[in-house]
Amino acid sequence: MRFGVVFPQTEIGADPAAVRDFVQTAEGLGLTHLLCFDHVIGASKASYSPERLQGPYREQHMFHEPMVLFGYLAGITRTIELATGVIILPQRQTALLAKQAAEIDLLSSGRLRLGVGIGWNWVEYDVLGMPFSERGARLDEQIRLIRALWEQPLVNFDGRFHKVVDAGLNPLPGRRIPIWFGGMAEAVLKRTGEIGDGWYPMNGRLAPGQLPEMIRRIQGYAEAAGRGPRAVQIDARIAHDGATPAAWARQIAQLEADGVDYISFNTMNSGLADPAAHIDALHRFHDVIPA
Repeated sequence: MRFGVVFPQTEIGADPAAVRDFVQTAEGLGLTHLLCFDHVIGASKASYSPERLQGPYREQHMFHEPMVLFGYLAGITRTIELATGVIILPQRQTALLAKQAAEIDLLSSGRLRLGVGIGWNWVEYDVLGMPFSERGARLDEQIRLIRALWEQPLVNFDGRFHKVVDAGLNPLPGRRIPIWFGGMAEAVLKRTGEIGDGWYPMNGRLAPGQLPEMIRRIQGYAEAAGRGPRAVQIDARIAHDGATPAAWARQIAQLEADGVDYISFNTMNSGLADPAAHIDALHRFHDVIPA
């Protein structure tokens, strides 16, 4: 397995030195990847009650924009994989996102993993001028267009949401950037098996035995699509959340038995006081990683 870390978006702060120190510490410890969540706009709890807007983040939660952040990190790191987990793809302009991803992959020497999903924040969609109700269908079409834009100097594409006539990106990324999916719905499992390179489960919400069963369903969809059973990789999370290193070690062993390929250690929402405390947690997690 590969071991990485979730970038503590809501708690790292706005000091670029703190961002640098956290990420370079992770890389220096030999952690293989940095997983970054995405939100562009936070909505007011006073205006949007949980009944109208269900989800954990509001306007007081800080989020660095992942594609800009990765441009910065590409220049100050050398080995760590830069993974979005996930970009809310249907609320973004498709060709622009394809361009940004290609550029990050080039400038990082092939270290981008593009994780995408449909999200829950309809206010964010409204502010960005994209339809919330059509986000699933839009995402499916976006994946086809993005891959075409990465692979072909000139693209011709006539879809429901996009039309491209003899146009393309320059420079091209130079490789097939992996696209992963996040989400727990059956439609996500099917999409992942059929066209995805990987899946991010919300494994902290699952009962014992659920994760391996969902992985088997993804593998079934992959095989039905003519792909091998190992075509899709899995990146699960372990939460700091006050747990002991012994508990983390037990979770690692269980996730390995479940068939997980990557583990991302998440220090967010654990009551850590400052960026230095997040870095200290990285060291303690590193100590329980199997040799």
